Amino acid sequence: MGFIDAIKRWKLAQQGMSSGRKRRTHEQGILSGSMDRSFGVRVLLYMLFAFFCMLLVIQNSASYVTEFGTVAFLQISVCFAMVCVFEVQHTKNPRNMKVILMFGSISLHLLLVHLVGLVFVGSSCALIALPYALAPMITSVLIDRQGGIFSTIAVTICGLLVVPGHYLIHYSVMSLFCGMMVVYLTKSVRRRGSLLRAGVYAGVVILVLSVMYGMILVPVGGDGLRDLVQLCGCALGVSMLIAMIVSGLLPVLEGLFGVTTDISWLELSDLNHRLMKRLQLEAPGTFHHSLVVASLAEAAAESIGANAPMCRVCSYFHDIGKLKKPLYFIENQGDENPHDSITPTMSALVIIAHVKDGVDLAVKHKLNPLIIDVIKEHHGNSLVYYFYHKANELKKEGEGQVEKGLEKPEDITPVSEKNFRYPGPIPSSKESGIISLADAVESASRSLRKPSPSKIRGLVDDLVMKRVSEGQLDNCSLTFMELKKVRESFSTTLRSMLHSRIDYPKDKEKDAEGEKGAVVDEVGSDNKDVDKERSKQDKKVMRRDNVARGVKRVGAVSWGA
Repeated sequence: MGFIDAIKRWKLAQQGMSSGRKRRTHEQGILSGSMDRSFGVRVLLYMLFAFFCMLLVIQNSASYVTEFGTVAFLQISVCFAMVCVFEVQHTKNPRNMKVILMFGSISLHLLLVHLVGLVFVGSSCALIALPYALAPMITSVLIDRQGGIFSTIAVTICGLLVVPGHYLIHYSVMSLFCGMMVVYLTKSVRRRGSLLRAGVYAGVVILVLSVMYGMILVPVGGDGLRDLVQLCGCALGVSMLIAMIVSGLLPVLEGLFGVTTDISWLELSDLNHRLMKRLQLEAPGTFHHSLVVASLAEAAAESIGANAPMCRVCSYFHDIGKLKKPLYFIENQGDENPHDSITPTMSALVIIAHVKDGVDLAVKHKLNPLIIDVIKEHHGNSLVYYFYHKANELKKEGEGQVEKGLEKPEDITPVSEKNFRYPGPIPSSKESGIISLADAVESASRSLRKPSPSKIRGLVDDLVMKRVSEGQLDNCSLTFMELKKVRESFSTTLRSMLHSRIDYPKDKEKDAEGEKGAVVDEVGSDNKDVDKERSKQDKKVMRRDNVARGVKRVGAVSWGA
């Protein structure tokens, strides 16, 4: 199909009807997409996990479970319970990559428990050196808080089949407390230092529980001081080492499993990005519009518990397609409007094209796939109403000319609503739906004259309910309760942005002094004119006197001679 499309583009380019280049698109491969959503693949992953856990239990000679039948029964029961809980938690987003990440981290965690148990056979030091924070930290940061809690419970239950029988209580308590502490401290990680802090606190929990269970004894003399330091360092160092390893591997894990953490979103929010620099210089109105939309979307996302950093970053880039033809958008226009010289249908095509142009630029600059999805979805399949209405008006005028006999019926261009609609798709996530609403609300708020709280609230309510009635929010899983919070957040943020200023009263005394000064200046100027006239007359009189004196002097000289 790609070869045939290339031939078609070449033929159109030979006729002068195409540039011969294909627009960049961001589409997931059919094979990879079907495998990522396939239920059969997911069942296979669950079976592989159960088989792996069974091998660990059989290979571990220190385990209290020795008979194969008992191992199989317990392992199947545990895995079945874990699968049911996981499926109930993640029915809305059943991606197989998330299954691999979750059960892969649990399997790695259990494998390290098995290896540490082989190194410290029959010793209580093994419980201190176990990587309790590994799976909870990975899943809590890369998936969500519920995933971290699930992995904590999973590694605790499955680990009971691996550790020796006389350490079951110790292991379960230490695993649960350490895992829950890590999940609590990694609720919203926006700095890599937060992971190190979680590792330190997890190590402190292990240290305190080890002292409580008598695995670390305070020496009476100086002989056991060295062992005490080693055990305390092991309890703290293992958790800190895990935190540093996870922090360093985060970019690799994000790219491998297709997830984005808040740390990466904050790194992408840098306005020194090449596209943001271009937007600021070539389309300053669109740049300012994007900043306001980002503020609206971020506040609304925080009010309903959505991903606020993602909303901010995606709002920055949602209109980058306007860089292709910035002057065709009103926020970047000056005295001239390019739409005055083209037809409404052509204007609508230019406006609609900024979505595809934005996807093209985003793919070219290798932006995050979630940003590309927001660029495609932020207008949904809504109608470019202004130019659609303008086209209908021109059509009515043409029909009137036909009735008068001034034009022919075939000269009237038919108006199709399809030509004035965005291609879609409609928003598919809560964040994309919030950005779509924020974009519409910010644009409409610019038309308010003398904005007041009641006008702002009415505008926001009308726009949101209009999008709901048009079906633009059907796929983004926003509930009516969440939409209510979003509307309230938009109204609050817009009131702070569109607040009015009071008229400052004028100082009457200063105005009176100014008027007096003006009068004095006028009088002074008149007096100066009079003085100038008097000085001119005095000079004339002095010239006459000087001339008369000169004549007398000449006469005296002549007579004296």
